[in-house]
Amino acid sequence: MSTASPAERWSGYALLTVLALAVVVPFLNVFLASMQPSGEPVVGMAWPEHWSLDNYRQAWTVAGFSELMRSSLVIAAGVVPATLLLSELAGYALGTLRLPGGDGVAALFVAGLTIPVELIVVPLHFDLRSVGLTDSYLGVILVEIALFLPFGVFWMRTHFRTVPPSLVEAARMDGASAWTVLVRVLLPLARPSLTTLGVLVFMWSWNQFLLVLVLIQDAAKRTAPAGLGFFVGQNNTDVPMLAAGTIVVMLPITIVYLLFQRSFVAGLLQGAFKG
Repeated sequence: MSTASPAERWSGYALLTVLALAVVVPFLNVFLASMQPSGEPVVGMAWPEHWSLDNYRQAWTVAGFSELMRSSLVIAAGVVPATLLLSELAGYALGTLRLPGGDGVAALFVAGLTIPVELIVVPLHFDLRSVGLTDSYLGVILVEIALFLPFGVFWMRTHFRTVPPSLVEAARMDGASAWTVLVRVLLPLARPSLTTLGVLVFMWSWNQFLLVLVLIQDAAKRTAPAGLGFFVGQNNTDVPMLAAGTIVVMLPITIVYLLFQRSFVAGLLQGAFKG
């Protein structure tokens, strides 16, 4: 096994440092702007003279983030568990059971990854309106599940296909049914992959903007990113308060990532090594 030279290691550290700064500096800039006095012009990255949470209180009240956050959480609570359940079941069937025509079905799911939401959002609006699912959480939840399912099935199928066949065969020789093999043998091994998928689906669901904007016209049911878009349009001169609203919308994703960081990274590394 070859070891990296000191020059290669330092080059790797330098690259990682640059990438980390590219992520941290914009976030820090927005955070510092949110701590400036409301209405004050913000030029560059300025350190606040007086730290205050007044912008967050104003942004929360003016934008109505209580209702916006509740709507986003309701949609995410419907999308994430359903997507994980359907993805693991379809991934298990296509990756382990070797069903006739399974490769063709898997190819259809992969093809679903190539369809941009911008292409289908307008037809979806008219289809959902015809069945009375516009301006409803259920309509958005069903569309997001369908939107995220191709990646979820692809992700879980890739995981299950890398499980040693001898493990499954041993369980079947002991009399385990297909359902028992999935629940007792494969799902414990799939926990990092499922955690990674769950964090990704939550992030995608939380950040949906155009889809929610088209499917939900009722202001009381808008999600946090959609509400933030209207908030920016109404208060585009108050940069500190807009920065505070941006931090508020970003906070749930940051908390979820920090809570599941180890499992998320483990799932990504597991997929990388399997690939």
